[in-house]
Amino acid sequence: MAVELDETRYKRLKGETPDDIEAGDIISGKTVYQFLAYWMLSYVQARLGERFDIEPGADMMAAIDSAEKHGSGVALVDRDIQMTVQRLWSRMRTREKLTIVAALLVEMAGAWTAALSIGVAAGIFVAVLAGALGGPYIVPSGLEADVGVPLLGGLVNSLLSVADSLAITTGVALAIGVPLGALFVRLRGDPEKQDIDLERLTDADVVTAMIEEFRRFSPGGAEALIDERDAYIAHRLVALREAGYDVVAVVGAGHREGIERYLEAPHELPSPESLVGEASSSRLTTYLYKGIGYMFTLGFLAFFVLLALAGVQGEFLVTVFVVWFLVNGIAAAALAKLAGAHWTSACVGGSVAWLTSVNPLLAPGWFAGYVELRYTSINVTDISRLNDMLADQETPILELLGNMRDEVPTFRLILIVAMTNVGSFLASVLFATVLLPYLAADIGGVSGLGEHMIEGAQEGAQLIWETLT
Repeated sequence: MAVELDETRYKRLKGETPDDIEAGDIISGKTVYQFLAYWMLSYVQARLGERFDIEPGADMMAAIDSAEKHGSGVALVDRDIQMTVQRLWSRMRTREKLTIVAALLVEMAGAWTAALSIGVAAGIFVAVLAGALGGPYIVPSGLEADVGVPLLGGLVNSLLSVADSLAITTGVALAIGVPLGALFVRLRGDPEKQDIDLERLTDADVVTAMIEEFRRFSPGGAEALIDERDAYIAHRLVALREAGYDVVAVVGAGHREGIERYLEAPHELPSPESLVGEASSSRLTTYLYKGIGYMFTLGFLAFFVLLALAGVQGEFLVTVFVVWFLVNGIAAAALAKLAGAHWTSACVGGSVAWLTSVNPLLAPGWFAGYVELRYTSINVTDISRLNDMLADQETPILELLGNMRDEVPTFRLILIVAMTNVGSFLASVLFATVLLPYLAADIGGVSGLGEHMIEGAQEGAQLIWETLT
């Protein structure tokens, strides 16, 4: 008996403990989006099973029980689910990935709550940015009246500026949230009005139509989720047949046509090597990503070196670095703690947060996440716990998020890593747009810094020329 299962799903159905998720990949971001895709697929399967009173995988378990009852062997012929999800995610376009993330948010909070939450988040970001770049100005003592710098981005100042910030936030939230909410409602439809005939779910025409609809939504995703698995399963069945076994294969209706086509013409099967392994990003994307990281590193070092060559006092440079260290550390540690991190993890993330600008390839969330693993462990069974929580439609969204953070280790780990990185990013924006101009007021503000850096570059070039000649 050959069944459309891999080792992980087989263990779950048998009540055994499946293999742990690779925590290192989750923390570094290699599989976090694949985890979201896996979660989405699992959630859809669980909801369909709940709606039609069908236990997910019951058909495969029935086949396994029948084989064991008659003394037949069982062959697991499907590709590893983690590999399938990784290849699925890598083949999907950005728009398709955003659609999946949006679908998860809608299921968690409802269409309008999810849309307005996205709108409010965007509104706060725009308000902070507008305040940082165009907020009220103060004049430090000893400077001319025309040398003004933003004070805390215009957020801590007059009542009028607070009102302006609220107006900006509200306007952006409504401008984004209302049309987005209408789109979510339209795409989701009314579950109570959706009439799905259980008897027709295995009908060839219905299954084909569903597959073609998915293929129109994501051609690359359909290739990884359906076509490649058809070929992989067919390879396994051909191998069993060539080994002399008489095989009865139990597969989903969506894979039947593709597998039968390959079994009738095995020479059309793609090479097994092309169906396994992790799909990687293109070399150009990898080089571009690393190049940006190195540019940030060089820029950070050049900032201090050029100012030092221009004769800027060391006291100023030390002050800039200390403020940079503190604002990054406090913001990153605070948001990590808010995400549920232990104090040790939050402090470690905060202490290395300043490295984000020195080298963005070293995210502070990684460090916080690795320390957090001392206190917790993660497993694929966490996905089932997330599905159970999402099935409760009565729990308010904030309480639901709190429960997910407190009771699901994998979700909490991802949240800690993400929030630590977000804290460092926000601190970087605050420092560059508000604090640095304020600190540089005595040397002419941002324009003065630029002039000193140009002067430092000239001094450095002159020094190099004299050394070479």
